[in-house]
Amino acid sequence: MRKISLFIAMSLDGYIADSKGGVDWLKGQSSDEENIDTYSEFVKNIDTILMGWNTYHQVVTELSPNEWVYNDFTTYVITHNEYTSSEKIRFTSTNPVDLIKSLKKENGKGIWICGGANLIQQLINEDLIDCYYITIIPTLLGSGIRLFENAKSEIKLRLRNIQSYNGMADLIYTRR
Repeated sequence: MRKISLFIAMSLDGYIADSKGGVDWLKGQSSDEENIDTYSEFVKNIDTILMGWNTYHQVVTELSPNEWVYNDFTTYVITHNEYTSSEKIRFTSTNPVDLIKSLKKENGKGIWICGGANLIQQLINEDLIDCYYITIIPTLLGSGIRLFENAKSEIKLRLRNIQSYNGMADLIYTRR
């Protein structure tokens, strides 16, 4: 079975976006310190991405409007609106829990849950995430979009790895 991984950054106080949905605060404590490229290592074992509409829209309009940065993967975008899919980007209104259960049975590498918070919460509530890659950014936002909100039940995790660089901490957890 394919492994389902959440790979995301959050502020020290638990937000993945500020109160306006912005992510321009996603950086270390200084620009002159070397950052570790955990993303390149992570994606070696990924071939599929799942994201919500808001995450997709932010990527194509703000973060990378001129180039689809996830071209090496098949991306499923959860949306209730009708859009034309392509070979690499598949728009679907399928329930994300059902979609993950189906994709998990297919052959392939791991599946990356890219965002947003609503999609992540649905998968957490069904305990479908195998591995949590969380980068803690040295920022207190005070408000915004919380990563973990209103879980149905407790999920016990085991810390697998921790590393720090440029004021950030990468934490990797798996289910116990």
